[in-house]
Amino acid sequence: MTGTGRDDLDGEAELSNAWVAGETEPGPAAGNARPLVAASWRRSVRARVSPDGAARVELDEDELAAHRDGHPLAAAMPVIRELMGAYATDGEHLLAVCDAAGRMLWVEGHQDTLRKARGMNFVAGARWSESAAGTNAPGTALAVDRPVQVVAAEHFRRPVRAWTCAAAPVHDPRTGRVLGAVDITGGSRLAHPHSLGFVQAVARAAESQLALLTPAPESGRLRLSALGRDEAVLHVDGRRVRLSRRHSEILVILAHRPEGVGGDGLLTLLYEDESVTPVTLRAELSRLRALLGPDVLRSRPYRLADVMDADFTTVDRRLASGSVAAAAAEYAGPLLPASTAPGVVRLRERLAGRLRAALVDRGDPGLLGDWAYSTWGEDDVVVWRALCATVPASRLAPVRARLDVLEAELSSGATDLQRTGQHTRP
Repeated sequence: MTGTGRDDLDGEAELSNAWVAGETEPGPAAGNARPLVAASWRRSVRARVSPDGAARVELDEDELAAHRDGHPLAAAMPVIRELMGAYATDGEHLLAVCDAAGRMLWVEGHQDTLRKARGMNFVAGARWSESAAGTNAPGTALAVDRPVQVVAAEHFRRPVRAWTCAAAPVHDPRTGRVLGAVDITGGSRLAHPHSLGFVQAVARAAESQLALLTPAPESGRLRLSALGRDEAVLHVDGRRVRLSRRHSEILVILAHRPEGVGGDGLLTLLYEDESVTPVTLRAELSRLRALLGPDVLRSRPYRLADVMDADFTTVDRRLASGSVAAAAAEYAGPLLPASTAPGVVRLRERLAGRLRAALVDRGDPGLLGDWAYSTWGEDDVVVWRALCATVPASRLAPVRARLDVLEAELSSGATDLQRTGQHTRP
């Protein structure tokens, strides 16, 4: 965490001034801005967030109550309130908890501060994801999956720059999936590194509480979390193992093919380079076997000794049964998004395509909005078109504006491609 001294605050102001003036990249005047803030502002500009806009309230009272009741973080709220409630009220701050899509589930604290926060729609039911509301602590913490503090002028939107906030993501203790974030928001007194450490400790306490309420894993049961991660996490025999990228790809393929895969087939699914030899693959499998234990990975053909419960196969099963909302809730992002292994790329594109088609067919504006405002869906013109067709009239304007931008970019790209083709035509 970078300190919040005078030099840092000056750099943040310079960054704000440069970008508000119309620049879409930090210029020399913004050279003192923290890299985390500069990267977040770039993403906010790319998502076409308006610097003068306000967060949208997407859940009415009934929808909010139902969403709270069914959300895993509801079980952690007693601990969160115990640790943060008095601190927020006495310090004239707010405690807030949002879901993984950045929608505020609970916003509580000092009454005067709550009243002021309503002026910028920092209220339960509003979406504060980074792609919808620009740089802010809970939204950016979800975007980068780590604790974040945003001070005053570091906020992307002007109406939020009188505030300071710190937030930390909360993970499912069983799968490692991001469930949401816990946040402390208030005035300049929060512009201190201790605020970041405080919310991080609260998030860890919430995860510990959820772990106490989660049944212990069955011995020998294999569970793989690979959605939204470049490196998968495997739960085996009560252990949590973070895998290398190559080992992640191997286990994803074997989870998809429980019947097993021969050596030549596995080579084809893993490596783009056809010159990679079976010796290289056997060395990777040997290292993986040493990591997992001798009884997990078998050969001839290569397969797992036990059934693998993987998050991406769970999404597949829920889609097959017609449980679209449950599938969307389980989907934490593209399957091993950085992987270029041919077998993984096919699985990733197939799963995302099936889920997207199901969401469009269902036509639920809440589910479509979760996809559209995610990091993987912010440029998905198909989903934005579907959202534009289903969203209530009161929420249509920002959706229509975003769709117009995407369609203009699509049209411009097609025109550029045609021109390139004309220039290169013999």
